[in-house]
Amino acid sequence: MEAIPIAIFWCVASWCLLKGRQALVYLFFASMPFGSFAVIPTVVTGGLTLTPTPIVAVLLIARQLGAPAGLRQTLDAALKASGLLMLAVFWVVAGVTTIFMPRFFAGTVTIVPVRAGALSDSAPLVPTPQNLSQFIYVSISILTVFVFARLLRTEAMRRHAVAALCLGAALTVFTGALDMASPYLPIGPVLELFRTASYELLTEVEVLDVRRVVGLMPEASSFGTLALAFLAVLYFFRRAMAAGRLRDIVAPVLMVLLLLLVCLSTSSAAYLGLGFFGAAAGVDWCLRLMAPPSARALRRGLAGEFWLAAGALVALLVVLFAAPHILAPVREMFDMMVLQKSASSSYEERGTWNQVSLAALFATDGLGVGLGSTRASNFAVALLSSAGVVGAGCYFLFVLQCLVLRRPPPGDAQARALLSALRWSFLPGFFTSLMIGTTPDFGLFNAFFYGFAVALTQRSARQWRPQAPPAAAPTLLLVHGPDARVQH
Repeated sequence: MEAIPIAIFWCVASWCLLKGRQALVYLFFASMPFGSFAVIPTVVTGGLTLTPTPIVAVLLIARQLGAPAGLRQTLDAALKASGLLMLAVFWVVAGVTTIFMPRFFAGTVTIVPVRAGALSDSAPLVPTPQNLSQFIYVSISILTVFVFARLLRTEAMRRHAVAALCLGAALTVFTGALDMASPYLPIGPVLELFRTASYELLTEVEVLDVRRVVGLMPEASSFGTLALAFLAVLYFFRRAMAAGRLRDIVAPVLMVLLLLLVCLSTSSAAYLGLGFFGAAAGVDWCLRLMAPPSARALRRGLAGEFWLAAGALVALLVVLFAAPHILAPVREMFDMMVLQKSASSSYEERGTWNQVSLAALFATDGLGVGLGSTRASNFAVALLSSAGVVGAGCYFLFVLQCLVLRRPPPGDAQARALLSALRWSFLPGFFTSLMIGTTPDFGLFNAFFYGFAVALTQRSARQWRPQAPPAAAPTLLLVHGPDARVQH
């Protein structure tokens, strides 16, 4: 039976590959909610789980960069300081570190292995297959940045990308709804067909007698952070959408449902990320309020958002004063999952991962132990301990360049609105990765953000093409006399 969904995926992927790049972009985001689905049987890959989104990313890479022109443009971007040079340097440093450091420091450095029976147990550093697999995942993410940096330079592809984000959000809501309904409807065997990953899946966990919603992701925290990522993207990108049903009806409905799913995931990281998202939305609203009247895309919807937030606050206060017992379960859940999190065994275990990984970084004098060598519970710690100080420095400089230093072309109001939406959308996910990020792979959602930021701040191919001087208009020379004739 597992062969049926795998065959369906490969048929859809093959069809999208033939249809073109925009179909692959839709499939890219539509595949994100299927994080526990191995599209190649793990018995074939030796236990390595290949989920749909990296496979779709590989197809995009092959489609966009496989041609000689695409490869030439990729090399050109990798060698330009204004392009993707810092990301390319990070890639090289991470590759060198992964090849040599696990062998150079073998047996002399203590790490928490990425694959181990008891994850809290430390062990001596040795080269493992996870070094190669993690470097492949990071390479796919890096090449995806190059793809989107080239692909999203046209306005048409940008519209398709925003619509594809809505499709991914809708499927996240759909898979979450199926998981919620599974205890009451006979759909459990169908969902199990999409839960074929080789790593541990926590799909039947309860907190305070409340079943955690996991959708088709490995665990509640990964589902909650994915729902939060789509929520942030739809909120901040909505003002850059064209007027129509997608912006005015579909996106708001999806945001409400995603907010509900984030709450039902009962993930402490998602809860804290949701609070950070609310703070970012408030700061963004104030900055848009102070924007000049000419920035219509940025100022769109200010009044409606204000009255919506004010109405929600008034309704919450009314509930608190009229029937405070209604929110008692919510307060109890928040107290357990956030305020008391530091007293839990999982918090202590994750803290141990970070301590051991940082100790490994110092033991290697800042060189790192290689991608896939050690496990952490903080993306920055995982990156530093794996790629070293130089590699992590190159990566964070690239992020700073993408989301802070880059500027859209003068006079391009649409690009300015999209870049602002990208910057704010990036923050909640990055904040949660500092609490639950276990690997140095920055992920394909961030790859989309980085590539889109580069595309928005580069002039299009038509703008770069030198303009030929206008051809001189033909002139008429009238010659009078017996030999009169017209000369051009």
